[in-house]
Amino acid sequence: MGFFDRLSRLLRANLNDLVSKAEDPVKILDQSVADMQADLVKLRQAVAMAIASQKRLRNQAAQAEGQVKTWYERAELAMQKGEEDLAREALNRRKSFQESSTALNTQLNGQEGQVETLKRSLTALEGKIAEARTKKDMLKARAQAAQAQQQLQNAVGDLGTNSAMAAFDRMEDKVQALEASSQAAAELAGADLESQFAALEGGDDVDDELNALRQRLEGAPQAVALPAADTASLQGSKDASGPEVEAVKVAEVDAELEELKRAIDKL
Repeated sequence: MGFFDRLSRLLRANLNDLVSKAEDPVKILDQSVADMQADLVKLRQAVAMAIASQKRLRNQAAQAEGQVKTWYERAELAMQKGEEDLAREALNRRKSFQESSTALNTQLNGQEGQVETLKRSLTALEGKIAEARTKKDMLKARAQAAQAQQQLQNAVGDLGTNSAMAAFDRMEDKVQALEASSQAAAELAGADLESQFAALEGGDDVDDELNALRQRLEGAPQAVALPAADTASLQGSKDASGPEVEAVKVAEVDAELEELKRAIDKL
């Protein structure tokens, strides 16, 4: 393989690749329909010219046939008048027009076949163009939808590596962390507040019980003794009833009270 052949093939391959990449389906569809429309206009013009030519040939053939008839009648008239030479000349003219008429009729038959072929081609092309227009709108819609889908997929694919989207994700995580921290702080504050109120409420109960106990103890007699005037009776009663009733000591009660306070403070 020669160098120039390889170079030519390389250039054609690159050009074809560039053309393929540059092709826009929507634009190509529009251009294709426009080209077909231009071909239709040309074909219509060709059909019109063929029909005009056909009519001209038909008129020429009719005129030639008319001349054939006319010169035959003239030949008859010349023979009737005894003008044989003139009749011969008339027949020669008739023969010339008859040959022209035959040739024109032959051309006319061929022209009629061409006109019919062109008319069928014109009808077929009009049908194809109508079908192409319908398909063009459908294909354009499909192409535009596919392009939009591709752009969407490309945009979605770029979101994973886009710095703006990454920053957005980081800020979302940060907001979630701040919300979690705020909720935790609120729960801790609420728990501490509840415990403080529970302590206050519990302290009131203990203080109430302590005050009640203090009042009850302060209202009790400090010693149990008999009147001084009845010492003798007390002595007799002592001998009669058994051991002597000992006086209640306030110091022992105070000691128990202090011990109870210390026990409450430890709670």
